[in-house]
Amino acid sequence: NPMGVHHAWGRTLKDIYNRYKAMSGHELRYQNGFDCQGLWVEVEVEKELGFKSKRDVEKYGIERFVNLCKERVKKYSKVQTNQSIRLGYWMDWENSYYTMSDENNYTIWFFIKKLFEQGKIYRGIDVVPWSGRSGTSYSQMEIIEGRKLVAHQSVFVRFQLKNRENEYLLIWTTTPWTLTSNVVVGVNVNLDYVKLKAVDGSIYYFAQENLEFQRLEKQYNEKKQWIDGVPKLKTIAQIFKERGGYDVIEVLKGGDMIGWEYIGPYDDLEAQKTPGGYPFTDTELE
Repeated sequence: NPMGVHHAWGRTLKDIYNRYKAMSGHELRYQNGFDCQGLWVEVEVEKELGFKSKRDVEKYGIERFVNLCKERVKKYSKVQTNQSIRLGYWMDWENSYYTMSDENNYTIWFFIKKLFEQGKIYRGIDVVPWSGRSGTSYSQMEIIEGRKLVAHQSVFVRFQLKNRENEYLLIWTTTPWTLTSNVVVGVNVNLDYVKLKAVDGSIYYFAQENLEFQRLEKQYNEKKQWIDGVPKLKTIAQIFKERGGYDVIEVLKGGDMIGWEYIGPYDDLEAQKTPGGYPFTDTELE
């Protein structure tokens, strides 16, 4: 695509840095470059072809599709180069680097091979943001760039501790539909947690810093992305005070909570009785 404001911002910083270092007596490459791979290229080509899924790409031919992606990169790299020249950037425009080059890709594969031979690459399990439409995981950059404040319901949930009458772990989530698969609550072994007693006698455990923490206070004060009609978010302390008050009975470390067991919100479901996953014990937490 043609340059966006974020391209101009990044290239301006790079240009200023290069000029400063050059005037300071350093030898520089003055090399401009293009990020040629990823969803930002593939999705645009799919739009041009009218594709709706990755199966359309397979029917079309992966090699043909890849070549179209490369042609798009070549087309818009020329456009961005001309735009950069017009902005007065000081670069070696005839020798830009491209991440899709054979030299770059073979170097990466060589490096990965070396890591594999040294036993530094392993297959594991992780949670990643996934695109059902594109059939791939999202990169951190793709997630961050699309971040914006939206108004929707969130919930506080209490998990009943086993063998502790009327005592609960207090958790907060913006994705309550994930509670059906909940299997663990994480704690920071070095963090302070409060044992709080509500007016009805219920005991709650949660991070001490969250008691008076004002969520999204900066965004509310700046009003840059704040949604009209949404009030300032309440602290947990405010919520308990509105329900009659509270007493902090004790402050303990997260390490003291390791090994506690609780009753999950959907432990009575049949599916929860089926063992699964890859259980392990972290010896550092024992």
